[in-house]
Amino acid sequence: MKITVSLIKADIGGMAGHITVHPGHEELAKKKLAEAKETGLIRDFYVFHVGDDLQLLMTHTRGENNPEIHKLAWDVFVEATEKISKPLKLYGAGQDLLSDTFSGNVRGLGPGVAEMEFEERRSEPLLVFAADKTEPGAWNLKLYKIFADPFNTAGLVIDPTMHEGFIFEVLDLIEHKAVKLKAPEELYDLLALIGTPGRYVIRRIWRKSDNEVAATASVTRLSLIAGRYVGKDDPVLVVRAQHGFPATGEVLEAFAFPHLVSGWMRGSHTGPLMPVSLRDAKCTRFDGPPRLVGLGFQLHDGYLEGPVDLFDDPAFEHTRRLATEIAEYMRRHGPFMPHRLGPEEMEYTTLPQVLKKLQDRFVPAE
Repeated sequence: MKITVSLIKADIGGMAGHITVHPGHEELAKKKLAEAKETGLIRDFYVFHVGDDLQLLMTHTRGENNPEIHKLAWDVFVEATEKISKPLKLYGAGQDLLSDTFSGNVRGLGPGVAEMEFEERRSEPLLVFAADKTEPGAWNLKLYKIFADPFNTAGLVIDPTMHEGFIFEVLDLIEHKAVKLKAPEELYDLLALIGTPGRYVIRRIWRKSDNEVAATASVTRLSLIAGRYVGKDDPVLVVRAQHGFPATGEVLEAFAFPHLVSGWMRGSHTGPLMPVSLRDAKCTRFDGPPRLVGLGFQLHDGYLEGPVDLFDDPAFEHTRRLATEIAEYMRRHGPFMPHRLGPEEMEYTTLPQVLKKLQDRFVPAE
């Protein structure tokens, strides 16, 4: 029996701005998903949040892109928007719902999706990551380190089941094309692409020896769908660990470095990606800094045992301190690059409205 893991998220309105979700969002989602579990539509679920994004983790046997599963998530987001976000005037009510109608699945409608289908192994550790105030390319460096860098993942060298490497699917967000690259043979080609995370993003990874899926990430770019700035993309990621895949500790090691990502305030700034516990999954300073949560589950016959709050650990205190120092350094730049994003990224923010106001005042220079 194959199990499908579906992680679907959306920003449907924030408390006190873009800080966190309303408790009612999670309560409603739990109620609706519990009903779906009773009817047999889904096998199990877990509801959580990071920042102002509501996260729906579901397991089922209906495969990827299933209309019923996607409609379930869509209906949760719509109902929570109508019953909670709008009456309470939450900020950005229904922000990620870019369509009035459901059309088979939520891809292209605003919510972010990461899904994978596989047969459970003898033991199936499942790691789930969700970030707020950043873009899908934020996973690029992490996934490279996890699945291609032996300085991060010792198993690439000493574990025979991983020694052949992995296959990376990279999506070009602008041209809407994808390419598969093999590691380690094509590492330099891979790096040439994913080093530009605003355009090239890792969507899926397979183990090369048997084509078994190892990881999948959301790739939604809201600004490219809507044609304007409607909030940052806030990506999600699902990773399988152990027994032929990187160990849980090797996966988490990649997050010990708070590398710089795009997003933060108004989706227009560069800042460090800070790993936090669920209790700290709210974005405060300058609507940030960009942060993520990590949850560990043990999957058994499609049921989720857990979660383990992976970053609720003193081992990541240094990472958080470093992220705070980086945030302080970047904030001192104010509206100047490199803290503010470059012009190609600012095209999808509110800056063009300012430039339009000034365009008639530009005159030929002497």
